[in-house]
Amino acid sequence: MAETSTVARPYAKAAFEYARDHQALTTWSEWLNVLGQVVAHSELKKVLSSPKLTDARKVELLIEVADIKLDDDARRFLETLASQDRLAALTSVAAQFEALRADHEQRVDVTVVSAYALEDKQQKKLASALKKRLNREISITTQVDPALLGGVILRAGDTVIDGSVRGRLNRLRESLYA
Repeated sequence: MAETSTVARPYAKAAFEYARDHQALTTWSEWLNVLGQVVAHSELKKVLSSPKLTDARKVELLIEVADIKLDDDARRFLETLASQDRLAALTSVAAQFEALRADHEQRVDVTVVSAYALEDKQQKKLASALKKRLNREISITTQVDPALLGGVILRAGDTVIDGSVRGRLNRLRESLYA
């Protein structure tokens, strides 16, 4: 079977375009995230892969376990996924949907890993500098990793900027061995 992200791509794009055109990005984002989390559980994966269940029953079961209300279009979307045996890809569909939504809304989620907890003032200054550089709205999530020794590592989508002391020491070591 093809890689899940490859399988999920056209479904995520179709869901995003539908939600965008119907001003329902937030609604679709919420239920896709919930369904993606539900499908990630190993027990439910087994149930959804059972050939004994009909596609309609799989969709009903998924909605029941997720405990959400869907409109007819969302239900048809799930039925399409079920008919193509793609319900297991919902986690990846949700992630790709969020990436498309963030791009559409000109925002980016940035993870900042630092050796010490950042103060609010530092976070705001960093967010301001990143907003200017990336030309997007910035949402910062911080993590603390004392192993960095100092500095920060920034992750924004596929971009990683390693300004940590540990990263600099590793690069220095590599250049000395080269």
